[in-house]
Amino acid sequence: MMKQELPVRAFKDDVYRQFARIGKCLSSDKRLELMHLLSQGPKSVEKLAQATEMSVANVSRHLQILLDANLVKFNKKGTYVIYTLASPKIADFLTSLWRISEMQLADIGRIKNDFMSQSGDVQVLSLDEVLTRMEEGSIILLDVRPTDEFETGHIPGAISVPMEDLHEYLTKLPREIEIAAYCRGPYCVYSAQAVEKLRQEGFTAFRLEAGVFEWREHQAREWQ
Repeated sequence: MMKQELPVRAFKDDVYRQFARIGKCLSSDKRLELMHLLSQGPKSVEKLAQATEMSVANVSRHLQILLDANLVKFNKKGTYVIYTLASPKIADFLTSLWRISEMQLADIGRIKNDFMSQSGDVQVLSLDEVLTRMEEGSIILLDVRPTDEFETGHIPGAISVPMEDLHEYLTKLPREIEIAAYCRGPYCVYSAQAVEKLRQEGFTAFRLEAGVFEWREHQAREWQ
């Protein structure tokens, strides 16, 4: 009896069609932003709408598409629906996407540099520099993300000072203290805004581009 040939073409078509489901989800800038926010911790639909300046209805539609592709999941907390990424590996994937995009698309670096230049001559410290200076006690590190994101995960030793609380916090500090600020990573604007505010108030301030994800990567390399 002749052995039946494997349906190779059908297999390839089927499997790449499934891969394309993820690709279609990522074709929306708004869905990418929602996933980036969720990589920082669980959030309600209302909080996501506020952070992205979209309507609750639009956010819900985008989340449904992400849900259909198993990229997010949700649970109910009282009257709120709380969304998270479906797996920590999705956050790894997003970080890889940002890095590949910046490497391949010159416009990304230009857009980032143009925005940062509006904040004046903001000095950037590396993660190694900040961690070393924190150990020496010569700098304090502010996490200017919302409190719920800080509670989900943060760089050890950092102090939670959400942007809306920054001015009040600064009134308690002597001007000779040097400060670094970080938020959600290289494309987060909170840290640049915080450093600009700190400098206006007379502080010596630096921006840390790294976020919690980059710190975890740093720790993983240290343990190897």
